[in-house]
Amino acid sequence: MIEIVIGTLLGVLLGTLSGLIPGVHANTLAGVLLGAQAALLAVLGPLALAGAMFAALITHTFVEAVPSTFLGVPDADTSLSVLPAHALCLEGNGEEAVRIAALGSACAIIIAVPLSVLCFLFLPALQPYFDWGIGILIVAVIGSMIVMSESPGWALAIFAVAGLLGIFTLRYEFLGWHTLGGEAAILMPLLTGLFGISVLLVASQGALPVQQFRGLRVENTTVAKCSLLGTLAGIAVGWLPGLSTATANGALASVIGYEKDRRAYILATSAANTANAFIGLAALFALSRMRNGVMVALAELPLPSMSELTIIGVLAACIAYVVTVGLSRSAGWLTGINGRMLNRAVIIFVVGLCILLTGPFGIVILVLATVVGIVPHLINVSRVYCMGAIMVPVIMYSFGIAWV
Repeated sequence: MIEIVIGTLLGVLLGTLSGLIPGVHANTLAGVLLGAQAALLAVLGPLALAGAMFAALITHTFVEAVPSTFLGVPDADTSLSVLPAHALCLEGNGEEAVRIAALGSACAIIIAVPLSVLCFLFLPALQPYFDWGIGILIVAVIGSMIVMSESPGWALAIFAVAGLLGIFTLRYEFLGWHTLGGEAAILMPLLTGLFGISVLLVASQGALPVQQFRGLRVENTTVAKCSLLGTLAGIAVGWLPGLSTATANGALASVIGYEKDRRAYILATSAANTANAFIGLAALFALSRMRNGVMVALAELPLPSMSELTIIGVLAACIAYVVTVGLSRSAGWLTGINGRMLNRAVIIFVVGLCILLTGPFGIVILVLATVVGIVPHLINVSRVYCMGAIMVPVIMYSFGIAWV
């Protein structure tokens, strides 16, 4: 019992730190902890160490809404949801946006935990059929999005160019530095350029409006529907190989327009992000497949039972919800801050972090991604098609097409 408590509290602390620092993911922390596993196992024990890694992942899915909303800098899992969240912040509703994200993640816990158990019990036998159909499913989703676009030609062009950039990035990721040991670090400049800096460069330059919390302006039916939809999307991409939460965000955009109903989209994507973390644990135990860096790290440890880690994850989620709501109140500090100065400060920080984590190659990717990310604004096309940077490599992987 004491190991569960220690693992939960340590994981919440680490997950809060990683969630608040743009560009740093729980995967990165898991890699650092794994590097020191010999000493940590002796001090903490296997259950507390594994629990801390998983609790950090769950906590990160909650807390990462804070920098995404207030600074407009996306994490690999929040690339699209940052757009409506930051837009609400620019309207003075930053605290509401963070609280909605926390609510979506909390609702996902209620749905995702029992669904993860069901997936663990019944889906392994059907896995060969799932593996075969992934590429077809993604092509169908993105095809419908492009066809229904107001400008299908431009949508296809942006999707294709972003896809080529994604392939180039992943093909030559070995050229980037791996300062903290994570190969997925190269996604940081890619997604930050497409959905972060490109947005900040064209954002409003005036003073930020007064940040006031006027309650959650979202209907209970919307909360239930979008939380369920997001959780199912997160479960799907977390179980199927080659997919990620970013893929779920793109799919959800075809159902819930992030420009039409910002709050609903934030709910759904936050639920998908947290649900993805839980189903990743089930996939590790059921299929021995590792869906993210934390699962890779866990596989290298003496694994506790799935039930013990699930309990730690649920406890961490409860604490993380309280922490995230508390952090949302910091929105008032932004009132009156010069938007231009804040955007410049964020851009400088992100560029510096990019240099630290990925080196010169990361800067090249950041510049190219920023250029591609500005195009949708110039031609008035949805930025969702920039998700080709993730979806095209996944499609190629699903069809067995290698670019190496």
